[in-house]
Amino acid sequence: MGSERRERMKALGARLRGLRTGVGLTGAVLAERAGVGQPTVSKVENGRMVPSTDVLDRLSNALGLDESTAREVRDLLVAVMAAPETAKTSGEVAAGVNLDEAVRSARLVRSFQCVVLPAMLQSAEYARHVFDSAPHTTPEAVGRAVAARVERQSLLYEPGRESVFVLTEGVLRTWPGSPALMLAQFDRLLAVESLSTVRLGVIPWRRPVPVMPRHGFTLCDSQAVVVESFRGERVLDDSAEVTAYEETFRRFEGAAIFGAEVRELLLGVMKDFRDLGTSTIH
Repeated sequence: MGSERRERMKALGARLRGLRTGVGLTGAVLAERAGVGQPTVSKVENGRMVPSTDVLDRLSNALGLDESTAREVRDLLVAVMAAPETAKTSGEVAAGVNLDEAVRSARLVRSFQCVVLPAMLQSAEYARHVFDSAPHTTPEAVGRAVAARVERQSLLYEPGRESVFVLTEGVLRTWPGSPALMLAQFDRLLAVESLSTVRLGVIPWRRPVPVMPRHGFTLCDSQAVVVESFRGERVLDDSAEVTAYEETFRRFEGAAIFGAEVRELLLGVMKDFRDLGTSTIH
């Protein structure tokens, strides 16, 4: 089995174990409620067994997961299933590897986006559209990249990490696929926004931006910044450049709304997508 697949199995198991302990259930009680064997729960939580979709749904129902959290664990299972059984050969580098690997090693991540949603907040289907738009890609590479991105999003839940995301309202209204895809994506944003390890801010269209944005970027601690463009990603580690990007991020952060205000904004944009979906159907 490839190391990538093992890591994704561990990520799924760790998330399920955290959800179980969060509601105060033992593995035996969860197994009984889900109608599965207690060894199954143990193997899944320890990353030694890939659950079927049916078993995962039973566990989710027994845990009483809401729709967005249930979708999140299903995405983690999709990531496991998409991982290669054996290690990739040299030369096979997934799109987005620079950003995802840089984020993995950071304890403080600060991301500003003016076109697409931050990588750590993307649903699997949204990420698929992002990678599909990259030049010279293949369906196999897109599948691997999407799976890797979803797996790395488990970092959002790790204690000791902090993530701050600031985006323009235009990002929320720039959409691929369908209104239904975006409604699922907004469910994820609302779920992530509630995490104690995450701050999500939006610069509303009614406020002027403090700096004219030219591209998105992600600061990884104070050591590096990943700059994103149509041609790919560049990792900059020059201290003067990192400092300049930190100051720019602080200005964008100061113009953003957070907390209850941002939740109200997200719900308002969701209503627009629901209306759009209804008008599309008719």
